[in-house]
This record gives sequence, C-alpha cells and structure tokens, in this order.
Amino acid sequence: QVQLVESAGGLVQAGGSLRLSCTASASIVSISRMGWYRQAPGKKRELVATLTSGGSTYYADSVKGRFGISRDNAKKTVVLQMNSLKPEDTAVYYCNFVSNLRDYWGQGTQVTVSS
Repeated sequence: QVQLVESAGGLVQAGGSLRLSCTASASIVSISRMGWYRQAPGKKRELVATLTSGGSTYYADSVKGRFGISRDNAKKTVVLQMNSLKPEDTAVYYCNFVSNLRDYWGQGTQVTVSS
C-alpha cells in the first residue's frame, strides 16, 4: 500500500520561511507528477505547486516568487520551500503524487502564519 508521509508544519511569523517535505513509500513507482495543495478553513482545496517527472513546474499566482518545489527522485521525496510567508498562506498542506494515473495523498500538515 502506497503511503505518503509529510513532515510537520508549524507556526511562523509573517515574512518567515518554512520547509515541507513528503516522502512516498518504496512501493510507489513511475511517479509522473508531484505536487502540493492546501486548504484553508471554509475554502476549497487549491493547487499550490507541481513538478512533473520531466522537470516542469507550476505555481499558483499567489505563491509565485515565494515558494519553490523540488524533488529527490532516489528518495521519492518532494519538498516545498516556502519563503516570505503571509497570513493568507495559513492552511492545511497536502502533498500529492500521481503514479500510473492514480492520485496519492499525504495526511496533511498545518501551516499557520501569524501577522
């Protein structure tokens, strides 16, 4: 059974930085895309950033220039580096892997940015 394990989020002041990581279990193969989503209270889950197996990246307009997504293929890990955090970045963050047309999700981790 494929499992994605996320690192702990945390509480950070506005303007600060936080790094999230997500590691997949060894059983997952042929990962075509890794990504991060987030869901704030009372809002729909939204896409934050993605990274394809070919190296293409996508960032939501709200995080462009502040967040960076990277990966370690050997470790089946995706990292989201978040800089210049804003209170509106507060949300539960979920990692997502796409493998053989199936979606796999992390358990979610809380990120809170105080003003």
